[in-house]
Amino acid sequence: RIPHQGAIFGTLDNPLLPNLQACLESLGISALYSHQAKALNAILAGRNVIIATPSASGKTLCYHLATLDALLHDKDSRALYIFPTKALAQDQLRSLKQIAHPLSLRARGKAIPPEAMATFDGDTPQNDRANIRKQAKIVLTNPDMLHLGILPNHQSWSRLFRNLKYVVIDETHIYRGVFGSHVAN
Repeated sequence: RIPHQGAIFGTLDNPLLPNLQACLESLGISALYSHQAKALNAILAGRNVIIATPSASGKTLCYHLATLDALLHDKDSRALYIFPTKALAQDQLRSLKQIAHPLSLRARGKAIPPEAMATFDGDTPQNDRANIRKQAKIVLTNPDMLHLGILPNHQSWSRLFRNLKYVVIDETHIYRGVFGSHVAN
């Protein structure tokens, strides 16, 4: 048996914007765990970060907060999230929208509308794709669609690439063998 240990919280070098902090509080999050604060401090300092912690430890919150913070500071910022499966991208889009929802409701000040976040995969309707290329600030995709639909059409995605602040590669342990070779190439 392992005895119970209380949570260890961390602090950010620079506090989150008040409206982003309010989003966390609306979800019942009053403080970040130490690994989240450490990761977010490194990300916001411009360092490349890989987060390796157990399942359900809050890794996703680290990159969602960094991306939303970038969008609130610079409306032209963009992020590309890469997931190994379409289903995981859809789950993470729901998670991202849940965190950002209070930001989309703001009538004044800095807001992030729901259409600023979208998945771009094989299931994306053709008539939605042009709007995603033009309007989405956070694009969630998978390696296949990145290689088949985004990179070969890089001129159509110039706004995303020109303003790309973050590239998030989730579930990196999945990228091995033939699949890992495909992604690496």
